[in-house]
Amino acid sequence: REFFDQLRRDEGLRLFVYLDSVGKATIGYGRNLVDVGISYEEAEILLRNDLLRTLAALDRDYPWWRDLGEARTWAVANMAFNLGIAGLGTFQRALAALQARDWEGAAREMLDSRWAGQVGARAHRLASQIRDGEWR
Repeated sequence: REFFDQLRRDEGLRLFVYLDSVGKATIGYGRNLVDVGISYEEAEILLRNDLLRTLAALDRDYPWWRDLGEARTWAVANMAFNLGIAGLGTFQRALAALQARDWEGAAREMLDSRWAGQVGARAHRLASQIRDGEWR
């Protein structure tokens, strides 16, 4: 325990990436992301925590999102995870179409976006999932 306390004190906690004394991207208590990276288990923890944060933001900002049916609900969650809740909020016409259960309109709005050009096949899969309510 004392050793961990000593390391915490000496390394310092940084919750955002910073460059260490030799210019390497680092996070946490001195984790060198360039040479060490993260483990599979750590990536899974980050994914789980990021997803929980995304779901909480969706519940807060779009309380109707969980009533779209399973495949459509998770397509919206996938978009929110990728874009962030603020980014998802820029899809006002798609969100209005989703809330109105206009699946074709929502899918069309999703694909008519800069995001669709950036993520390619992901956007097409999610638009299809919205359109027909089937997992892709």
